[in-house]
This record gives sequence, C-alpha cells and structure tokens, in this order.
Amino acid sequence: QTPLKKTAALIAHMGVTFVNAYVPSALCCPSRASILTGKYPHNHHVVNNTLEGNCSSKSWQKIQEPYTFPALLKTACGYQTFFAGKYLNEYGAEDAGGVGHVPPGWSFWYALEKNSKYYNYTLSVNGKARRHGENYSVDYLTDVLANMSLDFLEYKSNFEPFFMMISTPAPHSPWTAAPQYAKSFPNVSAPRNSNFNIHGKNKHWLIRQAKTPMTNSSIQFLDDAYRKRWQTLLSVDDLIEKLVKKLEFHGELDNTYIFYTSDNGFHTGKFSLPIDKRQLYEFDIKVPLLVRGPGIKPNQTNKMLVANIDLGPTILDIAGYDLNKTQMDGMSLLPLLRGDKNVTWRSDFLVEYQGEGYNGSDPTCPGLGPGVTHCFPDCVCEDSYNNTYACVRTLSASWDLQYCEFDDREVFVEVYNLTADPHQINNIAKTIDQEILEKMNYRLMMLQSCSGATCRTPGVFDPGYRFDPRLMFSNHGIRARRFSAQSL
Repeated sequence: QTPLKKTAALIAHMGVTFVNAYVPSALCCPSRASILTGKYPHNHHVVNNTLEGNCSSKSWQKIQEPYTFPALLKTACGYQTFFAGKYLNEYGAEDAGGVGHVPPGWSFWYALEKNSKYYNYTLSVNGKARRHGENYSVDYLTDVLANMSLDFLEYKSNFEPFFMMISTPAPHSPWTAAPQYAKSFPNVSAPRNSNFNIHGKNKHWLIRQAKTPMTNSSIQFLDDAYRKRWQTLLSVDDLIEKLVKKLEFHGELDNTYIFYTSDNGFHTGKFSLPIDKRQLYEFDIKVPLLVRGPGIKPNQTNKMLVANIDLGPTILDIAGYDLNKTQMDGMSLLPLLRGDKNVTWRSDFLVEYQGEGYNGSDPTCPGLGPGVTHCFPDCVCEDSYNNTYACVRTLSASWDLQYCEFDDREVFVEVYNLTADPHQINNIAKTIDQEILEKMNYRLMMLQSCSGATCRTPGVFDPGYRFDPRLMFSNHGIRARRFSAQSL
C-alpha cells in the first residue's frame, strides 16, 4: 500500500529511483536552502526554521538568493521559471520584506506566506498578497498549486525552455486531507520496525530521556498522524498525474526532466519519540528521489550516495551551465541519470544540525531544565539547543557507516554500522577500532569546513583518501584534543 501509486507509475517506473538519497539537515528551512543553493548548511548559514536562524532573513536574501540555481537558470540560461508552494518557513515575515519580496530568478511567483497550511493562508502572487479561505473547491492548497501549475504549462512561452518548482506543504502538519480522502487508509498505522517504541539506550541524552514504553495516547496520536499524512499525499499524487498528462498533451513529456523528492524524513515512534524530524538517524535524513527524463532508462534503481545539494548542480548541468562558475558543494547527477560507466562518485557526505531551544524551561517539563523545545505530553521533547551535531554518513563498497559528534559538554559520539544494524539500535562508538574513529573525526572536521570542490574530496574508505593525523592538531586543535581525551 502506498498513497503515491500514480507517482510511482509515472515517475519511478519510467525512470530511476535513488535508494540512497539524503538531506544534510533534517529540517525544512535548512534543507530547502540546500536545494536552492546546492550548498551545505555551514555554507548557506540557514541553521533552523527561525528568522534568527537565517531562514529567509534579509541576510539570506542579500547573500544567497541571487546565486540560487533558479536565478542562474533565468539570468544565464534564458529559462522561464515558475515557483508555487512553500518556499522558506519565514518567507513573508514583515522583518524580511513581507510577501512583497520576490526572490531573484523567478518569472512567476506563487509563494505561501510562512509555514505549511492547507486552508486560510496568504499567497504572494508575484509580490501581491492573495488571501485564501476554507472553501475546498477554490482554496485547498495542494489543488490550488496544481491548477496554477497547469495554467503555467498552458500559457507559457514556447520559445524559451522552462523550469518549474512545485513545493507542496503536504504531508506536513496540520495534515488536512481533501474531503474525498479524509477516510482513506482506515487500517494504516505507523510501521512497527525493530526501533519502534524502544528505549534509545547509549544515545544522546535527548533520545535517552524519551519515556518508554510510550503511553497509549501517544501511540494513537502518532498512528493518526501517520495515516493523515498518507491521506494528504493522495492529493499530491493527483497533482503529479495532472502535470504529467498536461506535459504529454502538449508533446513535451519526452524532453522534460521530472524530479520528485522531499525536504526531510519523519519519525513516528522510533526510539519512543512520538513525531518529528531533526534527528541524525536514517528515518529523518533519508528521502525519496525519483527522476524521469530524456536519456533515462525506465525501471532503474541507483544505489549511489546522493544528497539534495546535488539537485541544483544537476539542473544547471542539464541546462548547459558551467558548474565551475558556481560555489556549489554538490555534484551533478547527470552522469548517473544517463547511466555513464566508470563514474567516480562520493563515498560519504556531511549531516549537520544546530538545535533549536529556548533559554527558559518548558513550563510543562521543568525537570528537564532550560533549552528544550517541541515537547509532547509525558515531557518527551524533540529538540534542544544542544541537540547540535555533525555526522559523516559513509556508503562505500566495504562500509555502510554513520559517525556523529555532538557539540555539547559530553562531546557525545554515536557510531552505527548499518550493514549489521540497519535500524541504528546499537551505538558502537565504544567498541569500534580507534583508528577508524580518528579517521572519521578528521574527515568530519574536513567536511565541516569544506566549500565547493573540497566538499567532494575522497572519503575515508575511498582509495584516494589521505590521512595525516598531524593535521588534526594544527588547524582544528581544540576539537581534536577534546575528542582524543575522551574515554571511548
């Protein structure tokens, strides 16, 4: 069972499914900024969903927006560009120019003010505010985005190439299904994997503090959330079918690339965390990526390690833009899409997140102390300001590994061997070979300070990798010494 049957038939079965696609940060705004810029969060500086965290701030608008891939497509490659949907969580905030701000690079702009809604929202229509109410036939956002997209395809110029970015909030909360789908999937509940509703022992304190087992009310809540998310995706499935049919009707389907992906994963009940994202585990950082288009053979799966920072370089590469002129950290997927043989590819990438938290204590959970946020009943909190970490996620011929360090007093380390432990239950930081730990720590420091081409250097398990332990004690002395002084 899946809510995306048409999407699977029209994109996955007609093209390639990337089974190892990831986001470098499992949160909406940093992730969307990575898609737009082709950069890791430490290079675009969007660290969370707040204006203070650089989400759609004046600084983002000035420093990053002019160099997003859509801006380059429009100015350098002559594309007509169309945006519809959720842009960045704080887009439209008064302190950042309101909905009158239309980012450079978009010929047609239909952006949602602020965060996800399905009814009673405001759209910026090329910089003018348009209010929507709660009448399903004219206001349900997923359908409104579909209709605007179809109109663009109907009336666009046929003399210029086009690029469309349709960014549905679904399946984001508040998970309001279209009325015809509100009773769908009555028997669907969240998957009961081996990491469902168990204590996250030997994990970072934020995971360890979750109450196990969860209460019946928490389980019912997360199952409802899971089902409602599926229900909202049925309208996304309809949107994709309409778009593909429209492209086919205009004779443009065979020379159009279509990418389907998400800005982050989501967990329901894993390690007894009811619902959220922003954790370092596979269930939050792994996303779908389906691509069809010219030169892509149908019904393929690709196991290469790809990330959302690769989308911008790929689309610019398709448009014929010289990627050496960009500052992007990602790699073009075009050789993989075309099935080129002997492609040199990465074996690892960086995951990084800066926790959100308030200085005060959560009034419902004073025992947890200051700095926690996103708390559920039973004082299960999904985030805190020291939920700040960086990881190297490695996937090579010989290793399927994740190495993470927390920037907190413990300098807590988590390491998972996903070959033996795909659900990341056992943290092997205390038992893995010390030399591997040192190499991973060094590689993490390299990636955390990388930019552009240096983000694409060989990983620890690549033949071309060079490890010089002396470097660990020169430019990054403090972190490395803190690390080696630990009792691992």
